[in-house]
Order: sequence, then C-alpha cells, then structure tokens
Amino acid sequence: MIVKYIYRIFITVMLLVMLSFSIASGRIFELKATSIDGREVSLSNYKGKILLVVNTASRCGFTPQYKSLEKIYNKYKERDFVVLAFPSNDFRQELSTNEEIKDFCEVYELSFPIFAKGKVKGFEKQQVFKYLTEDSNGKSMGEIRWNFEKFLVSREGKLVRRFRSNVHPNQDEITSAIESLL
Repeated sequence: MIVKYIYRIFITVMLLVMLSFSIASGRIFELKATSIDGREVSLSNYKGKILLVVNTASRCGFTPQYKSLEKIYNKYKERDFVVLAFPSNDFRQELSTNEEIKDFCEVYELSFPIFAKGKVKGFEKQQVFKYLTEDSNGKSMGEIRWNFEKFLVSREGKLVRRFRSNVHPNQDEITSAIESLL
C-alpha cells in the first residue's frame, strides 16, 4: 500500500516537472532569444511593438519572401512594427552556421532583427515557438509545417494571427491584419 502511494507521488511529481518544461510563457515579452551574433536578447526590448515572428531558411522556395518582409518592415516600422526572423534547419533547408546565415541575409539587405539558428518544432523548440504554438497548458496548437510561417503578435504580447508559408507577406491578409493593430 505504501509503495503504491510513493509510486503515485513520484509519477505526479514527474508529470509536473515535465509539464513545467513544456508550458509556454504567458507573454512573449518575458522571453529571451539569441541574436544571429550570439548575444542574448530580451524580447522585452520589443514590448509595445507589433511583431511578425517568422521561422526562416536560406535554401527554401519561400526564401524570396525575405524581400517582402523587409518591405513591410520598412513600411510600418515607424509605427512600432517589427519583423523578427528565426532561422531554422528543422526542414533541412538552412545553412550550417549563424555566420553563413548572416552573410546570406546581408545579400537581401535585411534591416530587421535576425536571431540564431534554432529549433522551431518538436520537444527542443525555442521558447518563442513554444509560446506561439502551445497553449498555456503546454498543449499543441499545431506544429510549424514549413519554413516562413508567420505569427502576428499584438503590442500586449498576445498571438493574434498565424499565417502559413504560402501566404505572402505583401498579401492583404497579412497587411490588413497588421494595419488593424497599428
């Protein structure tokens, strides 16, 4: 009897520990990420801004969207809008090192923040993507399916809208959603 009791307590504690690792933070601005240059960046730097968070890759059919992302960033940045790019090799289409990724992005003359290469799906995904793809209980709201999925986040840090890869940044669907938050 006592063994069953101890076993139940052990299982309960283990489940709570596992759950604490999977729970997404209440607000994106409480998180930190690593820049493409290797510096830790507090996302609180973007508090009060509208974010378009994008998982990117250099060797993807959607990579030309970088130009459009830069275009909408330049169009709305004076109104507290920012694009945050998070390169990932989860779909085996990203370059090997952050330095190579940075050099590649310089060809596109990108001026919005680019973060270090990291996971955007699975158990090891970055905290930013846990927040964007899991509810507050750690339950999946849908893994990222491909590169260049876009997540629109309000000034208050709440996920407003998610756009799949095939929705181009210049489409009315995205620009209208951004403008509704400005």
